[in-house]
Amino acid sequence: MGRTFRRWIIEQSRASNVGHIASALSIADLMAVLWGAVMKDPGTDRPDRDRFILAKGHAALALYCALRWKKLLDEKAFAGYCTDGSPLGQHPEHVLPGVDLSTGSLGQGLSVGCGLAYGLRAKKSPGRVFVLLSDAECNEGQVWEAAQFAGHHRLANLTAVIDLNGLQALGHTAEVLDLAPMADKWRAFGWDTVEVDGHDTAALEAALAPADGRSRSRMVVARTVQGKGVSFMEGRLEWHYRNLTDELCAQALAEIGPA
Repeated sequence: MGRTFRRWIIEQSRASNVGHIASALSIADLMAVLWGAVMKDPGTDRPDRDRFILAKGHAALALYCALRWKKLLDEKAFAGYCTDGSPLGQHPEHVLPGVDLSTGSLGQGLSVGCGLAYGLRAKKSPGRVFVLLSDAECNEGQVWEAAQFAGHHRLANLTAVIDLNGLQALGHTAEVLDLAPMADKWRAFGWDTVEVDGHDTAALEAALAPADGRSRSRMVVARTVQGKGVSFMEGRLEWHYRNLTDELCAQALAEIGPA
């Protein structure tokens, strides 16, 4: 599923000539596990469904891959990514099924996730809330206000994942604003925190699985590689924005392999 997402990301990035490719590739495995194995009834109108927020909205193409996989988008709609009149923009809009929050302004997703989790608990709903953030997004102060809120209210139905790929738009996160050790900071805010390889799907599934008796919010710090699966993109800052050529697209697809 993750390999298929990577192929779709590359193919559609080339077709639309739109960037943010490496950011989408780094979360392909995270999205595959969340949407393929963990979440319950995402994108439906069932009141007890699990909710998902892509706080790092610039990686929307990976989310659109998940919606396509779950048949919430058909191939024609997916192929319209970033064309005039399409609801599939560079950042996700909540007009789409499975998109519980329009995102793009970094730092806000976790706060909304806290509100959703608090409301679901008040209604005694079994629904859970999953929020996927970037590591650079944790430079935003609002993230830590939300962390305090979740820790104080012990929102056990809230799970967040940090895509810890070490890069952001203008440089390495350790150089722009170093937040290491990341996991220790979330533990200090009262979160049940684990660190995993963000490309190890079995480890991710175990970390994201519901745990009986959990009484705190769960934070999964997922160590990832920006541009994962494509050698000339992996760990390369310029691929935060750079677009593909036909030749590079063919090379990327060859390296990813068949779906």
